[in-house]
Amino acid sequence: MTDATLIDSTELNRFCAEVRVRATRMALIELRDAALAADVVQDSLLKLVSNYKSRPADEWAPLFYSILRNRITDMHRRRKVEKIFDFFFSSDEEEDQAPGWEQIADEALGPEQQIANGQLAGRIADAISTLSPRQREAFLLREMEGLSIVDTAAAMKVSEGSVKTHHMRALTRLRELLESDHPAKV
Repeated sequence: MTDATLIDSTELNRFCAEVRVRATRMALIELRDAALAADVVQDSLLKLVSNYKSRPADEWAPLFYSILRNRITDMHRRRKVEKIFDFFFSSDEEEDQAPGWEQIADEALGPEQQIANGQLAGRIADAISTLSPRQREAFLLREMEGLSIVDTAAAMKVSEGSVKTHHMRALTRLRELLESDHPAKV
């Protein structure tokens, strides 16, 4: 193994470690199942590492989020088929599990702050989940991941103008939804 390959592997490992938590939060918002979100992120990271490790580091984020988006879409399709089978073959005793919003809360804080953060994270996630899929994706990639418009467009496989439009519409809608929770004092 050459020094350049070792450095690239170290950079890729660092990228994966940095992106894992944020990507899991994104997947959790989309899938509403913590274990499933973690699995989807792990699969996406594995595909990035196995197929794209030789690509330049500045291409990893758009590639990863494109892979993640495809994995989430696949999971939605799979769940749709599973719901059909569950309708015909499951018992009424099974209940859906609530999403693990408490996992988003900062664990370094005290119990009251953790509860407040978990509740706030739940309200934000609920607001984000009301966005259209493209608005949600543009918002999460731009705001939570800090990707540029160019990188977001590459990850979403749309034009830069489309990213700007979806992002602005998402911001406008979220402001409307979250202002109703906490109206400004005049």
